[in-house]
Amino acid sequence: MSKNDKDMPENADLMSALMSGPGKLAETMFAPFAGAAAQGSNPPLPSLSPEDMQHWAKVATQLQGMWMQFQMEQAGKAGQKLAQPGKMPSPMLQPQDWQEMSETWFQQMPWANPAWQKQLLEDGLNLWKDVLGQFGMVPGSAEAKSEDEQGIALPLRDRRFADPKWSAHPVAALVHQTYLFLSQRLDQLADEMTGLSKPQKDQLRFLTKTITEAASPANFAAANPVVLQRTLESRGENLVKGMEHLLADLKEGQLTHTDRSAFKLGENIATTPGKVVHETDLFQLIQYSPTTDKVMETPLVIFPPWINRFYILDLNAKKSFVKWAVDQGITVFMVSWRSADSSMKDVIWDDYVRGQIEAIDHIRERLKVPSVHAIGYCVAGTTLAATLSLLKRRGEDDKVKSATFFTAQIDFKKAGELLNFIDDQQLATIKALSSDGYLDGRYMAAAFNMLRSKDLIWNYVVNNYMLGEDYPAFDLLHWNGDVTNLPAKWHQDYLRDLYRDNRLVQADSLSVDNTPIDVGIVDVPTYVQAGREDHIAPAQSVWKITEHFKGPIRFLLAGSGHIAGVVNPPSSGKYQYWINEGAIENGVKSLDEFVAGATEHPGSWWPDWLAWLNEQDPKQIAPKGKRKPGSKGDKVIEDAPGRYVMTR
Repeated sequence: MSKNDKDMPENADLMSALMSGPGKLAETMFAPFAGAAAQGSNPPLPSLSPEDMQHWAKVATQLQGMWMQFQMEQAGKAGQKLAQPGKMPSPMLQPQDWQEMSETWFQQMPWANPAWQKQLLEDGLNLWKDVLGQFGMVPGSAEAKSEDEQGIALPLRDRRFADPKWSAHPVAALVHQTYLFLSQRLDQLADEMTGLSKPQKDQLRFLTKTITEAASPANFAAANPVVLQRTLESRGENLVKGMEHLLADLKEGQLTHTDRSAFKLGENIATTPGKVVHETDLFQLIQYSPTTDKVMETPLVIFPPWINRFYILDLNAKKSFVKWAVDQGITVFMVSWRSADSSMKDVIWDDYVRGQIEAIDHIRERLKVPSVHAIGYCVAGTTLAATLSLLKRRGEDDKVKSATFFTAQIDFKKAGELLNFIDDQQLATIKALSSDGYLDGRYMAAAFNMLRSKDLIWNYVVNNYMLGEDYPAFDLLHWNGDVTNLPAKWHQDYLRDLYRDNRLVQADSLSVDNTPIDVGIVDVPTYVQAGREDHIAPAQSVWKITEHFKGPIRFLLAGSGHIAGVVNPPSSGKYQYWINEGAIENGVKSLDEFVAGATEHPGSWWPDWLAWLNEQDPKQIAPKGKRKPGSKGDKVIEDAPGRYVMTR
């Protein structure tokens, strides 16, 4: 025994279990369940009749048969590639890789600090004493109060354990309180690590959060009292239904969030009337039909991100930014990018920049106008910045009258948790998964889900696989799961050159279409929207556009995140936005300084953007000729939303 061991509490086996590996972490958390059966449950478990026993045997046989059938099907597909259906879309979602990730994390953590170990045990024992004391199970504590007296006030709270069943029994209470306590201490340990660079420390924090969220007792049927009660009430039918959901997702290679059969493009989503008026191998260009007697003379073209489908901006009539803009008298064009396949193996970023310029030029020629207003959303906004720089260098910047950026980054120094996916090992893994010249969109979906695994992975594991609940019919979740494939060369270049090396803001470090790029020369009037809670393009990162562009900029901070912060129609009455009038012109240098002097406005920011757009060019005209796509003499390709958005 070392000199430090004598200072440890007698039951140091708790720490020994914690030190022996990530698997022991969960084992330690769930240890109180071991004696629950012997002590009896509260309320007591019902006795099983012969009929019940027969039913449970049937359920067990059914579950076993379903799994064996799936395994046989998988064995028959053993020669298929990972990207094909029947394989999980991301290594991070395979059990062996969760184990590898856990081992990597365990090796990085500084477990050997005796003072930390001692404090952990002392605080942990105090927590157990507090929790068990509320149930009258500690000598000297008051007798446990009934549920009607509402006497249980557990010290740690989390919405995953909000159901009263987590507090109704001392075992369930102790398990989830121990888990929350350990999670907090592990987060603290990661924060206090020394000797790491900032990227290394950020990655350790992210890995710690990922591991602890995966280890939640809510994610294990045997440890989740809500699942146990549902299983008893339904006599195991929830497990059968959950197995059906699980196997369907395994075959699809993607976690399901919503009822996929509830939505159909052009019928109840992406329904704003319009026509496809131009088409290339990379994109289709949609023009929407006018609904007003007068329209702005300068049309608007929207460049959505090609890592998702464009109809996030046209979900339904009530949520559609497209329909709202059309109803405000704007001639709206939308680019619908093609989902990549092996024929796009040589597509690079230059092609997307050239695609944006081609769309702009086609609109100018079609409507006989000198310029357009342009919106770039997320990665398409990053690309729009390069497009504007290229046009400026070529003396053609008058083609774009104004530019709007939805949650877009050009300076990736503060790009947030996605930076955890771009080290050399991660890039090599992504390259290996793109052998056919494109990256299966399910990999990207899995990566984005990992950023919010508590909400976008484990919540659905519990609800759909364990509780056997039906999938909701939710258009936003349907869009979120409607993935697109990405050209492999472009994706590698984007992660390496922009995210990792941050070359877009280094003047002339990158060239596009044989033209050096310098975003510092962009001087077009610009509207920049950021989401206060955006975890994909953090507001601090979006703000940095103001440090590079030279023209007039109106910056707006919207409530919510990457999607809801953008798709927030005035009719919803939700969220808010912040404006600091004249802040940038008056020398405000940081987002914190901007917020400190900002005024909060309730509701949607869309009307603020519309007022700004009108200031750029208030002239209106009647929507005649090709302003009405598909009218007499106007040759179009097909109805909106077009074929490209439907390809998989």
